[in-house]
Amino acid sequence: MGPVARRPVAWVAAIVLFAEALGIAFLNWFLGLVVKHQKMSLAGLDPHAMSIGAWVAGGVFGLYLAVCGVVLLRTGITDRAPGGFGRILLISAALVHALLGAFAVGLVGWTSFAAMMVVLGLVVLTLVAYDRREKGPVDGRPGPPAAPPGPTSPAAPTTP
Repeated sequence: MGPVARRPVAWVAAIVLFAEALGIAFLNWFLGLVVKHQKMSLAGLDPHAMSIGAWVAGGVFGLYLAVCGVVLLRTGITDRAPGGFGRILLISAALVHALLGAFAVGLVGWTSFAAMMVVLGLVVLTLVAYDRREKGPVDGRPGPPAAPPGPTSPAAPTTP
């Protein structure tokens, strides 16, 4: 994929991950409220602890997705590959979406599977498009000049 298409893909992936982060946080907030107001219990667990757990889990997962969105947004703005930590974070996000898609088929249906695969495709496409081993200059500037030919080692004998 050329440099013309990779920036919009990174932007779209960032927007989708921000929307997903908000959706996950809202869903867990709502589920925590339902558990709290219904005083539901699972295997004798305290309903208050379950609602707090749902809120914390939604916050942590939403923050994780938002950080992934920030990495993608930075990638789209600067048009440079994410660093080591950002790359690992995006790979883990791709893995999470692949697993969520696999579970979503049986639990929710094919529409949610397709949505997870679209997000997975956007993240993987961004990772592949910004491969660090690109040939040629990244920013359009020429590289450093080549060194003049000389002896291969300082200890090499010289001939007159």
